[in-house]
Amino acid sequence: MKTKLYVIILMIAASLQYSCSDLLELNPLDKSSSATFWKTETDFDNALTACYGNMQHDYFSYGFPYWDNLMDNGYGQHNYGSSNNIVTGDITPNTGGLVFGVYNECYKAIARINTYLQNLKDFTGMSDVKKRQSEAEARMLRAYFYSYLYRCYGDVPIVEEPLNLDNQFQAKKPAAEVLNFLMSELDFAISNLPDMTYAESKGRWTTGAARAYKARMVLYDAYDSNGNAIIGQMNTAKELLTGISGYTLADEFSDNFHDLQQESSPEIIFSVKFLAPNNRTAADLWYADWVVVSPTANLISEYDMADGSPGTPVPYSGNGAIDASVFSNASLDEREPRASKTFFINAYRAGGGEHIPSNNRPLGTGLAKFLSPNLEVPYGYSTYSQQDWVVLRYADVLLMLAEVENEINGPTETAYRAINEIRRRAGTSALPDGLTKDRMREYIRHERRVELAFEGQRYFDLKRWKIAGQVLNSVVDGLVAYRFEPHHYLWPLPQTEIDKANGALEQNPDYR
Repeated sequence: MKTKLYVIILMIAASLQYSCSDLLELNPLDKSSSATFWKTETDFDNALTACYGNMQHDYFSYGFPYWDNLMDNGYGQHNYGSSNNIVTGDITPNTGGLVFGVYNECYKAIARINTYLQNLKDFTGMSDVKKRQSEAEARMLRAYFYSYLYRCYGDVPIVEEPLNLDNQFQAKKPAAEVLNFLMSELDFAISNLPDMTYAESKGRWTTGAARAYKARMVLYDAYDSNGNAIIGQMNTAKELLTGISGYTLADEFSDNFHDLQQESSPEIIFSVKFLAPNNRTAADLWYADWVVVSPTANLISEYDMADGSPGTPVPYSGNGAIDASVFSNASLDEREPRASKTFFINAYRAGGGEHIPSNNRPLGTGLAKFLSPNLEVPYGYSTYSQQDWVVLRYADVLLMLAEVENEINGPTETAYRAINEIRRRAGTSALPDGLTKDRMREYIRHERRVELAFEGQRYFDLKRWKIAGQVLNSVVDGLVAYRFEPHHYLWPLPQTEIDKANGALEQNPDYR
């Protein structure tokens, strides 16, 4: 049976509970209540679970696929998350969706974590060992949410304690200070989290997961403004990555994404957990039926042919739609196995039948990678879903390791071995011998794109490699006109937050 974390919002409930006789003894509105909560170790266990619960917001879990709608991988016909506004460069302080939501959801999560940490500090009802680990988990979560604030907005407030009437208006800190802060949080987590695997941790952060996530953040700043590797950063990332152990690739690529196999996957390093019916998502509905994400012909073309040769261009019409007269689900079968496990053309194949989406298919494509293969066709895809959503897996560690090794030492055996391990599992050919450093870099970036498609990484990959404009302004198979300008590397702060800050919060300069 799957072991799951449940979202328990007891802190909020506790702060609101009082009897009629308590009406004249209300706790201060600017402080958390301690009258009925924060008394037992169980209270703290439940409160930490609630802190993990913030990761269940779709932006940080089952909405990972529509981050790829901001890039050349997908198109969002419903403009969910304001993806089309972002893609076309129509980004303002009043843009909703991700531009508004990431900022607000991150600070909601941080506020809950800060309340937890403040109360944990003086609590004496648990062992020192467990208290240290609990603090490490909370600070790891805080670093996770600050990683999004840093990468999306740059300069933001650093809030380390609960806000009250005296400190509620917070000024921005320079991005370098924000980075230093989240790195110090990650270092504390690495030093104090348990050294165990994902399966042993039952869904909680571990030392290995914290190391992998810190490597991801180190690599985000490992290229200069011209896209040249900063070797010191590469060496730091390599040290982190080589210290991760206990993981291997799953035998089957899809075992990482289908709920019945996830608990036994040796590849998953950290995921956001769900369990239907109470702790569920609408992922199957969104991607199989509503087609919230439409993969592009450009991306499908990246997948190798079945014989291991480079993929040939997928034919598409003038508006970017797949030419269904010559390209179908059967055409996906002519490519390496990851293609048919990642996409569908017009209808999703499952359970011996096909599910035809009820919504439009503007590109003639759909996202199959995360769909539950065990639901009834045709009706199952209107039900709630319980896939866990992978934040880190060993394939990404191998890809990062290959990247840093190639930038430091060139196409060594270490770089070859890491990429070939992934390609072997994928069912495609090994890399050709004799690659140059530049050619190996192209293969590594290709492999990141196809292996990690719709896992929420490409948006940040293109930005960290400093090629977002080069790639996106060259897109020709989209339904919208892509436009990425240098100031789009950062988003504006939501205008609503500027308005509420009583002058303490300044807008990012390119959006004033």
